[in-house]
Amino acid sequence: MAIREQGPGGQKRKMDAGGLTAFFREIRELHTPDEVTFLCVGTDRSTGDSLGPLTGSRLLEYGFPHVIGTLPSPCDANNLTNRIDEIPLEHVVIAIDACLGPYAAVGCYFVSMEPLHPAKSVGLVLPAVGHYSLAAVVDANGPKPYRTLQTTPLHRVMGMAGTIAAAAAAGFGISR
Repeated sequence: MAIREQGPGGQKRKMDAGGLTAFFREIRELHTPDEVTFLCVGTDRSTGDSLGPLTGSRLLEYGFPHVIGTLPSPCDANNLTNRIDEIPLEHVVIAIDACLGPYAAVGCYFVSMEPLHPAKSVGLVLPAVGHYSLAAVVDANGPKPYRTLQTTPLHRVMGMAGTIAAAAAAGFGISR
């Protein structure tokens, strides 16, 4: 889980669900699904932080061949370093994580052609991950991020995970 806001240099692009397909299409123009690993960061033990494993499970349902971080096998702060080692060196990584942000950005997505910094908002120092990143603003940032994540509506997180997976499938030209 990371806090994401649009950077001053425009490196992170804020978008709604409609823009995600175009983001994945940009990646597809450079890389095939066989060359891409989705690294979906999060845990199934917190509603707000379950976006990663929910998204990873949905990506597998669409048939993406390389997904790390699913409901049965999450990629979280405790195992992130080991899970990164599973990624073939020649693969391009798309890192996906939940984040907290400004109230007006809840339900939006921040995408970037640069790595994601997981767990930054809760004070953990983890390695930056991904060649591309997508952070979904699941709730508003506040003084108690752990509590916020525990009380984030599951319906919102599930909807956002479904939107990300569907956009990835559409962008890569994959249908069920």
